[in-house]
Amino acid sequence: MSWLRSREANVDIDRPSADFVDQVPADTVLTRAARHVLDEMAAEIENEPVALILTDANGTVLHRYAGDRSLVSALDRVDLAPGFRYAESQVGTNGIGTALEVGAPLLIRGEEHYNGPLKKFSCAGALVTHPVTGAVLGVVDLTTLADNTNALLLSFAKLAATRIRERILDETNELDRALLHDYHIACRHSGRPVIAIGDEVLMMNTSTQQKFDSRDQAAIIDRTRDARGRTEAFTTLADLPSGITARLSYQPIFVADTLAGGIVRIKEQVERARALGRDRLPALQSVAGSSAQWKHTVRSIVDVCTRREWLVLDGEPGVGKTTLLRAAHVSVRGGHDVSVLDAAVLTGTELLDQVSNTLDAGSDLVVLHAHVLSDGDLTVLSELLHTVRLDSPSDEPWVALTTHVSQGVPDTHPLLRLFPKTISVPPLRHHLEDIPELVRHLLDRAGAADLTMSTAACNQLMRLSWRGNVAHLRSVLDEVGRHRRSGVIEPQDLPAECRATTRRTLTQLEALERDAVVDALALHDGDKAAAAKALGMSRATIYRKIREFGIVF
Repeated sequence: MSWLRSREANVDIDRPSADFVDQVPADTVLTRAARHVLDEMAAEIENEPVALILTDANGTVLHRYAGDRSLVSALDRVDLAPGFRYAESQVGTNGIGTALEVGAPLLIRGEEHYNGPLKKFSCAGALVTHPVTGAVLGVVDLTTLADNTNALLLSFAKLAATRIRERILDETNELDRALLHDYHIACRHSGRPVIAIGDEVLMMNTSTQQKFDSRDQAAIIDRTRDARGRTEAFTTLADLPSGITARLSYQPIFVADTLAGGIVRIKEQVERARALGRDRLPALQSVAGSSAQWKHTVRSIVDVCTRREWLVLDGEPGVGKTTLLRAAHVSVRGGHDVSVLDAAVLTGTELLDQVSNTLDAGSDLVVLHAHVLSDGDLTVLSELLHTVRLDSPSDEPWVALTTHVSQGVPDTHPLLRLFPKTISVPPLRHHLEDIPELVRHLLDRAGAADLTMSTAACNQLMRLSWRGNVAHLRSVLDEVGRHRRSGVIEPQDLPAECRATTRRTLTQLEALERDAVVDALALHDGDKAAAAKALGMSRATIYRKIREFGIVF
C-alpha cells in the first residue's frame, strides 16, 4: 500500500525530493522533552553505524545524532538531515513518513524503500504522541545501512519514543502544578475574578462565575485565547456582551525558562448599571453589527467625533477602522470636507505635503496606517498638527489616525499628546455573533441581494477565527459570489478554508493540504474512504487530517 501511495503521489524513484523547511520551531513540548532523552540514548550508540533522528508531526527532521562520519555523509546525500521533510508523499516509503501515514511503529528494510537511493538504508520509526491529548508530535527514527539491519532497531526507537512521552508527562505535570499554585495565590490575594490559562488547562474561579453571566464568561474566555503562549505581561480592555468593560491583566508563569501558562486578573472598568443605561446606538451608513461590544465601539467613536476630539483608532488589519471613521464623520460632520490619506501608499514627503495642504484648507483629516511612518515623518506630522492647534483652537479641523494594534506609534512619541483618546476596534473573533448581520450587509454591498446564507452556513462561519477579520470575510463572500448569483448558500458552498475550524495559524503547505482534503471530500460526497484513495493516503491518515484541521463534513 505504501508503494501504491508513493506511486500515486508521483514520487521520484531515482532521487529523494524532500522539501526544505526554512523555519523549524526550536522550543516545543517535543524538543524540550526529547533533548535529554536523545542525548543519553545517542551516547549509547555513539560508536555504532546508526543515526538517531527526531522529526516533527510533518516528518521534518529536527535533530540528527550520529557518530559515524561515513553514515552522516551518506544521509546528507539523500537529504535526511535537519530541516528536510521526509513525508511519504515526497520521498516514498520510509521509516518516518510511512510511520506517520499508518499511525504505527514500523521497520523499513533496504529493498522495501520505494526510492532507489534509499534502498541502501534500513530505518525504524516510532511515533511520539502527547500523553494527555494523544496528538502525534513527531517520530523517533533509527537509520543505518541496509547491511546492518537488526530487529532491535525498532525496539530501540520505541523505547526512545516511550521515554520522551514519559518526560512530556513529567513536564506537563510540573507546568500544571506551577500554574495551579499561582492561580490559587491570585484567587486568595486579589479577591477578584481570576482565570488561569495553559496549553491544555483553563480554570475560572467562583468570583468570575458569580460576577459575569454565561455570555460575558464566554467573551472573556475568547479574549484570553489571545494570551495563550504569550511570554510578556500585558493589559487589555474587553467590551462584554452585557455592556460593561472589563480590564484583563495577564501575567505569564514560568518554570525555569519554560512557559507554564498565565494568570488573568479581571476588573470591571464600567459599572453595570451605568453601562446598561447608555443611549441607543446611532445608525451609521456602511456599518453592520449589533453585538454589545461592537455597539460600545461605535458609540465611543461617535462620541469622540461629536466632541471634536482628535482620535487614534487602532486594531488588527481588516477590522473596519477606515469604514468606521468615514461613517462616523458622515454622521456627525457630514457637511465638512474630509481628506483620507494612506501612509502605506504615499511616500513620507507626499503624505506630509498633502497633510499640510489639507490643514491649510481647513478640512478634516484622517491618516491611515500612521504606524508605518518613520520617526522623522512622525515628528514633522506632530509639528504640523501642533501648529494647527495653536493657530485655530476655536475652529480647528477634526483629525484621526489609524494604527496597527501591535505596531502602533510609540507611547512616548510627542504626537500622541495631541490625541486625548485611543479606541481599539475589536477583531472579528471577539464579536462573532455579528457575522449573520455582516454577511447580509456585505452581500448587499456586493450586489448579491438575491443571495442568502443558510443558518447552518452562518453557524460554520461563526466557528472560525477570522485572522483577516471583516476583510477576510468579504473575500470569502466574494469567492462564493463568483460561483453562484442567487439562492441559498449552504456549508458545502463555502470555500475549503471555511470547512475547517482549527484555531491555530496554518503554514502555506498545511493550508494547501487542508484544501485538498476538503475538496476530495466534497467531490466524493463525504465518503472518506473514496477521498483518501483519490488523495493517495490511507483512511487512517485522512481521519487524522480531518481531526487535525477540524474539518466539518
